[in-house]
Amino acid sequence: MYEKYMLEALNEAKIALEEGEVPVGAVLVYKNKIIAKSHNTRIQDNCVIRHAEINVIQEASKILKDWRLNDCSLYVTLLPCPMCSSAINQSRIKKVICGTVPNNSDYTLIYQILSDNSYGKPVELLTGILEEECSKILKNFFSKKRD
Repeated sequence: MYEKYMLEALNEAKIALEEGEVPVGAVLVYKNKIIAKSHNTRIQDNCVIRHAEINVIQEASKILKDWRLNDCSLYVTLLPCPMCSSAINQSRIKKVICGTVPNNSDYTLIYQILSDNSYGKPVELLTGILEEECSKILKNFFSKKRD
């Protein structure tokens, strides 16, 4: 089941890649249905906060007509950054399923942000879903940037 939704997030990452963005994709699932999907659009929107996670949170909030995304699960190809982790926590997303965790990430910090119960229940975190595929698209992108 996790793979089905992560494949959709990977499709979003591929769209980001085609647009010259860092290839990260995300989908938000509510009641076993994708209600929002997006990818990084920082360059396209000329806005530093336009990460895939922020984009799907905004889209889902409009669809559900609520900023509280209780009972939603977020599938994202890359471990969220601190900014996105805080938004995820504050929007009360139930679970984050991510593909890959970069070697240089501060997993402990991200886990602490997601586990903070100041805004509601801690967010469950699951990593390693389609890890190879999620990692590969990012590695290829950055290796071409360095060439």
